[in-house]
Amino acid sequence: MDRVPGLRLAHSYERSWLPKDIVAGLVLSALLVPQGMAYAQLAGLPPVTGLYTSILCLIGYAVFGPSRVLVLGPDSSLGPMIAATIAPLLLAGGDPARAVALASMLAVIVGVVMVVAGLARFGFVADLLSRPTQIGYMNGLALTIIVGQLPKLFGFSTDANGLVAEANAFVSGLFTGAANRTAALIGVSALAGILLLNRFIPKVPSVLVVVALTAVVVNLYDLESHGVDTVGVLPQGLPTFAIPHVGWGDFPPLFLGALAIAVVALADTMSTASSFAARRGERVQGNQEMIGIGAANIAAGAFQGFPVSTSGSRTAVAEQAGSRSQVTGVVGALVIAVVLLFANSLMQYVPQPALGAVVIAAAVSLTDVAGTRRLWLQRRTEFLLSLIALLGVALLGVLPGILIAVGLSILNVFRRTWWPHQAELGRVEGVAGLHDTESYPDAERLPGLVVYRFDAPLIFANARSFGETVREMAEDDPSLSWIVVAAEPITDVDTTASDMLQELDTWLNARGVSLVFAEMKDPVRAKIERYELTRTIAPEHFLPTVDSAVAEYRRLTGASWQAPKEPS
Repeated sequence: MDRVPGLRLAHSYERSWLPKDIVAGLVLSALLVPQGMAYAQLAGLPPVTGLYTSILCLIGYAVFGPSRVLVLGPDSSLGPMIAATIAPLLLAGGDPARAVALASMLAVIVGVVMVVAGLARFGFVADLLSRPTQIGYMNGLALTIIVGQLPKLFGFSTDANGLVAEANAFVSGLFTGAANRTAALIGVSALAGILLLNRFIPKVPSVLVVVALTAVVVNLYDLESHGVDTVGVLPQGLPTFAIPHVGWGDFPPLFLGALAIAVVALADTMSTASSFAARRGERVQGNQEMIGIGAANIAAGAFQGFPVSTSGSRTAVAEQAGSRSQVTGVVGALVIAVVLLFANSLMQYVPQPALGAVVIAAAVSLTDVAGTRRLWLQRRTEFLLSLIALLGVALLGVLPGILIAVGLSILNVFRRTWWPHQAELGRVEGVAGLHDTESYPDAERLPGLVVYRFDAPLIFANARSFGETVREMAEDDPSLSWIVVAAEPITDVDTTASDMLQELDTWLNARGVSLVFAEMKDPVRAKIERYELTRTIAPEHFLPTVDSAVAEYRRLTGASWQAPKEPS
């Protein structure tokens, strides 16, 4: 049952939960139908595929997903990634059937990657997107989505690709009269309605209200005759099982796109799951979440769907409506199925500009202006990383943008290890322990002793920096006799660093300076023994604490604490 949480839920389900789950499912379906169609079009697919996807992914996650509150479905952040992956593979004319086949195979590959990674306990992959780069990526994605949807909002279309080209095409279309005034009025009004309802009456299903009202207006005033495009009658019936047929040459680009989508979907899911689990006092099961999302994607791909992720907005709607379990998602899936079977003409008057407004409103919710401002105020280097990720997505495209975001996250970790904080420590009157002399310039020192802290693992990337810093200390102070390394932050020593330490200790010994380590962790000390460094560094120069090292130095030399000398 651990791998199939749905079975565990079936055994522990309480009858009192059912009314709340049914009500929450009905409320949720009001959001799932218009958003599913809108996000399908964002991915370059027929609107009905968004409904197919919603049905299957909700059922798949209900069986294999561990969270009782998360809601999966088509997502605005994945739409451009799906389009960017399948668009180069489409034949001339953009055959919709081939687009669906490619998107379905993409979902299956994403699902397989996620399931395998979950079984292999690769849940940590979500950490590849740091918060600053995630903010920048989402801001760039939102900007890309908004600009790409503006022509639809104003009732026309362009063939441009890329943010700059699409912006130019939109402005050019406005000035050349390509926009349809009636469609623009519908689109802008729909967008304003969604944003205002979200702002002032958040409990009202804004998307459903606005989409329904605009459909009524289109039908009542026959706006189709005025050039307003609509969704039209959806195909009747449920999706059928179909193995997506694609060529072998399509697999490499699909696989690369699937990896990028998997990273984004996992990062989004883990952040959403963590925030909702914290409120409910639950624990996030990262590896099982990967399996649950993978199963949802495989189910969607096997029934003419496309890749999905967790939706924070729909999860919030379900929770506010009283959802108690994944039965909420199953109810939502059943409602969509009923619409496809018996009310497929219900959406025929939904205007395309209104769906564009739904996508733009979702893109606005992806932006994190407050988070960006916080980065600017708190840490400029991370703000710069966020800005580079934004520009990468906006200027180079969605898939290169996610690769840039992941690469920046990894480089940022490496940078902190490559150039770690280093400090000389001294005694501060009235404050226990030893402290950074940069923070406390008046800290006292012991003559002939330097206590040095290196805040990182000692590896190939920073070994030279460590060695040069210690050598400079010895050269700058001819009276120096001990250099005590406060080694508690040093969590590793690799072979490159070991060779450096051996050469450094030999060089220091020739100048009458002892290299001493204090508070070295046992696993690191074991590596030192294995590297046979104790042949050079005397075993008595490994002391349990910094205080004991200082006390031993004072016992041997009789030195006493002194205030720092004034600079001449």
